[in-house]
Amino acid sequence: MKNFKHITAESFEEAANALKSMPNSKVIAGGSDLIGVMKEALLPKGPEVLIDIKSIPEASEIKQEGDVIKIGALSTLTDIAESKLVLEKAPMVAEAAYSVASPIIRNFATIGGNLCQDVRCWFYRYPNSCGGRLDCSRKGGDICYAIQGQNRYHSIFGGMKAHKSPCTGECPAGTDIPAYMEQIRKGNTAGAAQIIMEVNPMPAITSRVCAHFCQDGCNRGCQDEDVAIANVERYVGDYILENSDLYFKAPALSTGKSVAIIGGGPSGLSAAYYLRRAGNEVTIYDTKKEAGGMLMYAIPAYRLPKDIVRKFVSSLEKMGINIITNTTIGKDIQVSKIEEKYDSVFYATGAWKRPVIGIAGEELTEFGLDFLIQVNEWMKGKVGSEVLVTGGGNVAMDVAITAKRLGAKKVTMACLECESDMPASREEIERAKEEGVIIMPSWGLSKVIEENGVVKGMELKRCTSLRNEKGAFSPQYDLCETQVVNAENILMAVGQQVDLSFLDEKYQVQLNQRGLIDVSEETQMTSREGVFAGGDATTGPATVIKGIANGHKAANGMNKYLGVVEDHICRSMSSEDEGFITFDPEGIKVKTAAKLKEIPAEQRSIDKEDALSLAVEEALKEASRCMNCGCYAINPSDLAPVLIALDAVIVTNQRQIPAEKFLCGTLKTGDALNKGEIVTRIDIPVIKEAEMHYDKFRLRDAIDFAIVSLASVYAVDNGKITNANIVLGGVAPVPMRMREVEGFLVGKSINEEIAEKAAKISVENAVAMEHNRFKVNEVVAMVKKSVMRLA
Repeated sequence: MKNFKHITAESFEEAANALKSMPNSKVIAGGSDLIGVMKEALLPKGPEVLIDIKSIPEASEIKQEGDVIKIGALSTLTDIAESKLVLEKAPMVAEAAYSVASPIIRNFATIGGNLCQDVRCWFYRYPNSCGGRLDCSRKGGDICYAIQGQNRYHSIFGGMKAHKSPCTGECPAGTDIPAYMEQIRKGNTAGAAQIIMEVNPMPAITSRVCAHFCQDGCNRGCQDEDVAIANVERYVGDYILENSDLYFKAPALSTGKSVAIIGGGPSGLSAAYYLRRAGNEVTIYDTKKEAGGMLMYAIPAYRLPKDIVRKFVSSLEKMGINIITNTTIGKDIQVSKIEEKYDSVFYATGAWKRPVIGIAGEELTEFGLDFLIQVNEWMKGKVGSEVLVTGGGNVAMDVAITAKRLGAKKVTMACLECESDMPASREEIERAKEEGVIIMPSWGLSKVIEENGVVKGMELKRCTSLRNEKGAFSPQYDLCETQVVNAENILMAVGQQVDLSFLDEKYQVQLNQRGLIDVSEETQMTSREGVFAGGDATTGPATVIKGIANGHKAANGMNKYLGVVEDHICRSMSSEDEGFITFDPEGIKVKTAAKLKEIPAEQRSIDKEDALSLAVEEALKEASRCMNCGCYAINPSDLAPVLIALDAVIVTNQRQIPAEKFLCGTLKTGDALNKGEIVTRIDIPVIKEAEMHYDKFRLRDAIDFAIVSLASVYAVDNGKITNANIVLGGVAPVPMRMREVEGFLVGKSINEEIAEKAAKISVENAVAMEHNRFKVNEVVAMVKKSVMRLA
């Protein structure tokens, strides 16, 4: 065990001050749990300071004041189990205390420690000395090992989030992917849609073109195949557009504020949606014939059909968003007019300008983005038989595949990166290879080979490294290794630049070192008050989902600037309840991810989508593969269910907290406490004329923690139950108050039929894991027994 500093506190005030002032400190009372955790090095980082509160006077008193029994937090379980006051006025508390472990442990374990103890999950408790501890999700890791491992003593009602899931963490928009997967498993596609729309208003688009960083974070990827999040999202996205009236409603109230958005690309459209949803009047100005930006003009229709973009834009217009096209800022309308007319302005003008690389003959090449925009002109045979595409991103892939489908016999792609480091998605790389595109990784551009102004090819030079020792972009070349690639057309797809020439001197905003608009990280506001910017104009060329997230953040910033209160209703509408998270024990056994049905390569074209969306059944099956990563360990406390059933109050040095709120509100009980807050006492109301019991199922009568426990408090009058408080322990991450069972029992006569119905209700929401179905039966038996005991 690592060394630690030990401090003895003489009062709760002294202990609290020490907790506040000393980083990485912990309070120790009995120490029956904490010392074991430290000794076995179960946590990545143990406490450096232990503040001993055992010597605090009166902290172990048990007394009655009025109709309340007050138990000091340092009262030992033996003192509680043997207290005449507790045995007479709250016998269930004595029963629970006596059921804990062995006499030796009960002699020094305290009630405060019992409530705040850590879980007994064997994965969590795996000792560091036996090959290294397991850093599960509860310890800050990514995985709950019980999901696919031995889980006989784990939760039968689901888990709780220990932190943000890896897939959500990898998504720039922060989409709660496990939450919407769970709604799909429940057959609630509408709820899944609401969750996605909270952070991404265009899933039908992102599912088709997004890089899907989320799938890189999926925990399944290290075992078999990651969940096909993109394909499930596409199913939900199509559903949203098919039911657009439900998801793109005009706001009920107007804020009286008006905003202008300059640029109708992903960032601008995203900002428009969230600004309009908040009740603002929103106008979008776009230079093109149709709004959509790169979505409409740069991404090929075989990846993103244009009718999908048009449907989304049309849905925004139905919300009351005004879209003015064929209007260039600085030419058709001046910046001064815009900023004078609107309460706030958002610049999201994108990155459409061709960068200059600086190689000889560059003026003879074609800009890849222009090629995609003007693809109809290239359909007339202009593409030639041999084409060279430069660049390694998804735009370069789009250019290369489009050129191939336009009839080029040979398409070669040269890029600086090695293949494993290419910015393009693996899916796009494989698609290009499948269609015959030749990829030449680790080659840079030297000069264009030309004869009398006619392109003949490109000389390449070997790229030996892409970044310097600091990680900065600084390609190095071996000039002794060159190669000429013959080509009739050279399509440059090595990036795009931002054009901010429309901002005249009076309306200039501060730029960063990259020549992009400098904005606040929190709000997207520029150096000028009330003027915001986002999208590629602030980041340089980025993914669609990053643009969407950027626009959403800007909308939040603009609403805050305008004094508009946002009404976030979507998350609360996502499901019927906000209970535990669950997964499908059978679904997670499926190792292969759902694939889209693709059109054979020889039948593909530039204007027809390459793949079909998943059917409902396929989406459900794939959503069932999601493990809904969280913590599925159970709360081990015997006293916690009892105190909840008795409507006890947890008293700290700062406040009084209802036991249910304290013990059920957070995954880790300690997280319910503020910094420097310590449990000092438990107040238990005296309940007169009540039948109360604590039942506990375990493998051995002594030592073992509860596999299932039940705290019950009943009031009976003339053979009918007039009140019932029922709390289960050992079956979920926190104790479970069975309110549906309580409601059913009140007013009922006591008989076997009623007891059986109550027992059945108690497990209606049970989702047993592979090895712990027996616990469901035990709950049924225990609930029935508690009712029949009243007869």
